[in-house]
Amino acid sequence: MTGTLYGLGIGPGDPELITLKALRLLRAAPVVAWPAPEQGDSLARSIVASHLPGGQTEIAIRMPLTVERFPAQAIYDGAATELAEHLSAGRDVAVLCEGDPFFYGSFMYLFARLAKRFPVEVVPGVSSLTACAAALGHPIAARNDVLTVIPAPLDDAAIAARLQATDAAAILKLGRHGPRIVALLQKLGLAGRAHYIERATMANQRILPLAEVDPQAIPYFAMILVHKRGEAHVTESNT
Repeated sequence: MTGTLYGLGIGPGDPELITLKALRLLRAAPVVAWPAPEQGDSLARSIVASHLPGGQTEIAIRMPLTVERFPAQAIYDGAATELAEHLSAGRDVAVLCEGDPFFYGSFMYLFARLAKRFPVEVVPGVSSLTACAAALGHPIAARNDVLTVIPAPLDDAAIAARLQATDAAAILKLGRHGPRIVALLQKLGLAGRAHYIERATMANQRILPLAEVDPQAIPYFAMILVHKRGEAHVTESNT
């Protein structure tokens, strides 16, 4: 009998935004693995720190988080080999994933390497998208609205085309692309219908009007939600 690999969505930052199922599996797993930067603490582990019972084997999967070097395939190869040793010995392994494992989650790279050899269960989590909408008090989409998720590293032409073709959009992975994205929203006449939030659900969460955001200081963990009507719940009959 081999162990089971669990990909646990643990939410975007608030330790209470974890499902009962993920919490149960987290506490029961003899091995817990989590992504971490090459130096420093892991955000994923810090989210669940208060839930850990102690006595578990902990594995830090340290990797470069810079755009130029991510995903670090050799790192995932090594991590998969290490986790496979535990799984082969019959030990379950819980891998922490901020937000949801299959929504831009790093767990998918381990899944690709291990799913054909071991049982895998993915436990969905509260995604950054839904967490940001809730914190902003900004419904994402209504009725037959088309929602588009746009990674900020795309070029301006691609982003503009997607914004023009959709009813609602979430722009994520901002960081160094912030100045370009803010300028593009202004150019397209959408700045007044954009909602900005950074580090949603964390202790240092900030919500600002886009006009007050310093584009040069936008962190990676930031998101802009845009709706063509301004608010999703506004329809032609109530405007």
